[in-house]
Amino acid sequence: MSGGSTRSSTSSGRISSTTLSDLKDLELSPESGCLSIVVLGASGDLAKKKTFPALFNLFQQGFLQSGEVHIFGYARSNISDDGLRERIRGYLKGASEEHLSQFLKLIKYVSGSYDSSEGFELLNKAISWNETSEKNQPGNYRRLFYLALPPSVYPSVCKMIRTYCMAPSSHTGWTRVIVEKPFGKDLGSSEELSSQLGELFNEQQLYRIDHYLGKELVQNLLVLRFANRFFLPLWNRDNIANVQIVFKEDFGTDGRGGYFDQYGIIRDIIQNHLLQVFCLVAMEKPVSLSPEHIRDEKVKVLQSVDSIKHDEVVLGQYDGYKDDPTVPNESNTPTFASVVLRVHNERWEGVPFILKAGKALNSKKAEIRVQFKDAPGDIFRCKKQGRNEFVIRLQPSEAMYMKLTVKKPGLEMATEQSELDLSYGLRYQDVKIPEAYERLILDTIRGDQQHFVRRDELKAAWEIFTPLLHDIDAGKLQALPYQTGSRGPPEADELSKKIGYVQTHGYVWASPTLAKF
Repeated sequence: MSGGSTRSSTSSGRISSTTLSDLKDLELSPESGCLSIVVLGASGDLAKKKTFPALFNLFQQGFLQSGEVHIFGYARSNISDDGLRERIRGYLKGASEEHLSQFLKLIKYVSGSYDSSEGFELLNKAISWNETSEKNQPGNYRRLFYLALPPSVYPSVCKMIRTYCMAPSSHTGWTRVIVEKPFGKDLGSSEELSSQLGELFNEQQLYRIDHYLGKELVQNLLVLRFANRFFLPLWNRDNIANVQIVFKEDFGTDGRGGYFDQYGIIRDIIQNHLLQVFCLVAMEKPVSLSPEHIRDEKVKVLQSVDSIKHDEVVLGQYDGYKDDPTVPNESNTPTFASVVLRVHNERWEGVPFILKAGKALNSKKAEIRVQFKDAPGDIFRCKKQGRNEFVIRLQPSEAMYMKLTVKKPGLEMATEQSELDLSYGLRYQDVKIPEAYERLILDTIRGDQQHFVRRDELKAAWEIFTPLLHDIDAGKLQALPYQTGSRGPPEADELSKKIGYVQTHGYVWASPTLAKF
């Protein structure tokens, strides 16, 4: 069986630039030879809207070369090569027709089921034909399989890949598999899935993708925390009062009610996306930027999280959610949740981490909000204006800003809240911030697992949330109604206030633009 990459793990992990183009020159061990990328579920929404556009952007930037890469779509739909190309053409933006045509020529289609040998034998035959073609550069045989599929078919698909489509052992190279979340619904189902995949592939071949780990400002967290001297002495329980990690959407389930009702907002967003951000905010400094050293520290902080208390959880369900005919009338599935995590270690003892996510709220954004304690000896009597906060806005309008108290311009000694602001749209005007999927697919090709979820990390994450999820499923916690377009249930704000969060009134951060200057 072909294993994972043997190159140094310090290559892309050491890079803090915001452009993928800058990464290319710093790659330590470039590989050559045929690269076959197989998108399984090629006719689905995820493949059309995310996977193929990400591959197209990598092609535009020169990371995928027409002389060595071949892209295959695989699905049950009975369509031709041109049929798949036409389906995805409308999702590929920002290029000339000539460049677009060059990329589409790389794509071929194989039709087959996900649990029988015929289709995968045809797929392997198509891949092998390209690998042995005289048009290819000599080198490794590299095969990357992207499962843009429901998790229920992962075991059967992976078994087919393992049996029929592995990179040939007679030639140097590798086989890698990217799997999308959700990775199970609780600890038991997650462990069962991990065991099934673990029997087929080793950990170096499996890439559990969480696209939040590919976001620019999420990747910036380690640099911010460990490369800036003034953060080091502040980042602890002596100075920080609380941390909020927030995900808000201003729309509901929009036709996905039946699917969403099987999972709910905690499984869909908090247990994976927000918990990954939590790890990077709360973890200790790793020994190095080796992917394994970073993931070791993430596991440690997850294992330090106390059991979640029911009185530190608020669930909500927006009015109109059950109007969807695919949602049961008796559904208790939360579309909003505010959950308090407490870390039992020297750095964070006593500091609440509030993980909050919801649909059909008053705005669309994702951010980290680190609130500092009050300044002692308040001689300016400005405490009522609000605390210092360090805010990292993940989306939209990527930015980092520090809320602080300053003298209000004028003759009086009056104070107000303002900010020190790094807005990416203003500071990096000529830089294209890559999409998360671009970065993570490129990391997979390079064999860098830093931004992917390891099996023991996944287990530790489910251990935190499974008891709470089972209690919700059993009806021991009820979702409170809230109005569409609101902040969510008022009880969530009351919980935040109870544990020490001080809301700032009268201050609104606005993303700066060149039009202001």
